[in-house]
Amino acid sequence: MRRQSRAGKTGSGTETGGEEVAIAALGFIAEEPERLGRFLALSGLGPESLRAAAGQPDFLAGVLDHVLGDETLLLAFAQHAEINPDEVTRAHRALTGGRWERDLP
Repeated sequence: MRRQSRAGKTGSGTETGGEEVAIAALGFIAEEPERLGRFLALSGLGPESLRAAAGQPDFLAGVLDHVLGDETLLLAFAQHAEINPDEVTRAHRALTGGRWERDLP
């Protein structure tokens, strides 16, 4: 029997939907006032606009951008969700349609 992780991923290594991982990440961020405050400050959102923003197409990808941009947060979330940190990258890729962005000289 496979174990279900907190991010909705089975313990067998199968991929989960990007939205599921992002929603789990948002919940993880919201669990701690310091994490939530930092996310809101960096995103420019206020607590009152968070729910409305969550309905925007790129918001969940932005949540994962935030998590991926802070290794300590990424590792803490991955441990909490019982997933490999690489799953966050794959989830982000799924939400952004596989776009690869890089800085060009």
